[in-house]
Amino acid sequence: MKTIKGPALFLAQFMGDEPPFDSLDNICRWAADLGYKGVQIPTWETRLIDVAKAAESKTYCDELKGRIGEYGLEITELATHLIGQLIAVHPTYNSLFDGFAPEKYRNNYQARTEWANNHIRQAAAASRNLGLDASATFSGALLWPFFFPWPQRPEGLVEEGFKELAKRWKPILDVYDEHGVDVCYELHPGEDLHDGVSYEEFLSAVNNHPRACINYDPSHFLLQGLDYLQFIDFYHERIKAYHVKDAELNPDGKQGVYGGFQSWINRAGRFRSLGDGQVDFKGISSKLSQYDYGSWAVLEWECCIKSPEQGAREGAKFIREHIIEVTDKAFDDFAGGEADEASNRRLLGLD
Repeated sequence: MKTIKGPALFLAQFMGDEPPFDSLDNICRWAADLGYKGVQIPTWETRLIDVAKAAESKTYCDELKGRIGEYGLEITELATHLIGQLIAVHPTYNSLFDGFAPEKYRNNYQARTEWANNHIRQAAAASRNLGLDASATFSGALLWPFFFPWPQRPEGLVEEGFKELAKRWKPILDVYDEHGVDVCYELHPGEDLHDGVSYEEFLSAVNNHPRACINYDPSHFLLQGLDYLQFIDFYHERIKAYHVKDAELNPDGKQGVYGGFQSWINRAGRFRSLGDGQVDFKGISSKLSQYDYGSWAVLEWECCIKSPEQGAREGAKFIREHIIEVTDKAFDDFAGGEADEASNRRLLGLD
């Protein structure tokens, strides 16, 4: 078994215009002071990384790692969620997702998709140059407007959607395979890959590609009513990244999982800071440790009540206290004895 690494922090939700959130050095110093050991870097945040340069220059990557290392931190993964979303966008969401791309690619679906495709490929090379084995992302969605089967979905619609999604991602997965980096899809409502079944549909469509892996985030599963602990039993071999995020689901006589178009604060299901929700993180730590997950536990702060500063401050301690230092001994070793084949055969009455 392996001991999970951490605590680490996903920087996307913290970047801003005011110190200490306005630059790489300031935010790394702040994170380190809170007790974090790693940072997950969003590739769309140019104040943190130049992905194109990182893809081309090992020297740049070594300097970036060294700069972050001065604060006692490591880079856990590069995250391309917003760009991964742009690999597949249903026209319904076209204008809403335009903001995820540079202005010159907006209002041009093909150019925007090509830019996203190139950016994610650059993230593969950048990850390798940084010595990283995994990268987190979103799958994008062509089928999400049809997630509830009313009106009745035409026969073959779902299959065609996953066929097209696989067509777009398979060449990218091949690039990541060339660089020895796993693509870790965060299974997330709004994405075609949002639970185990949809992930399996995609996995089948890409011929069980070895790089099509999972960024495990239990908060999204709890809000769907999915058994997030058994999920680990099913898919542990594919879980290569982990977002530590809490949530709560409190349905009543007026609303449930779908939330009645309410704001986050008024939804039955909402994201919370670590320890304030309903996710069983002790159970998750036990499962991941049991199955030899030895990568990072990364806090993704999303809470509709608590401030990000308090969430991050409390989160470092929370993650640290939930990391299990795995044992290399069995509890009953003291009662064991020497054995060999001859003695074992005698015990079995075979001699």
